[in-house]
Amino acid sequence: MDMDKIDQLADLMERHGLTRVRLEEGDGAAVELECQPAPVVAAAPLAAAPAAAAQAPAAGASAPEPAPAAEDDPDVTCVKAPMVGVFYAAPSPGAEPFVKVGSKVHAGDTLCVIEAMKLMNEVTAERDGEVVEVCVEDGDLVDFGRCLMKIR
Repeated sequence: MDMDKIDQLADLMERHGLTRVRLEEGDGAAVELECQPAPVVAAAPLAAAPAAAAQAPAAGASAPEPAPAAEDDPDVTCVKAPMVGVFYAAPSPGAEPFVKVGSKVHAGDTLCVIEAMKLMNEVTAERDGEVVEVCVEDGDLVDFGRCLMKIR
């Protein structure tokens, strides 16, 4: 396997937020690349997209009322998706979510899981605080850098 193919695989991993790739060729040659996922970095919250405000809760469901989190509040940080994948709020179907609005969290606590390439990747809190908003729904496909939840 030549270095050009390996470089292409590394570029593919970076573009799509992948942490592991294995390529096998017909002649038995194989290469496996693995990297550590990027740490979750808390940053200032972004303004919500108008489409997100237009979503109505499902019939019979009551939408959680987010705590007032001013967009300009420097104490509120956005926990961003470290990769592309499916957001899961709970460790398994039917289980209680890791956190919900009002949950007190400590640095290192698991906030959610993102499934990418059949791997479950825990997203952990970078600091102590309280969850003031969960910005995505369980089972949503999230892009790299999307705000998953806000912590004050």
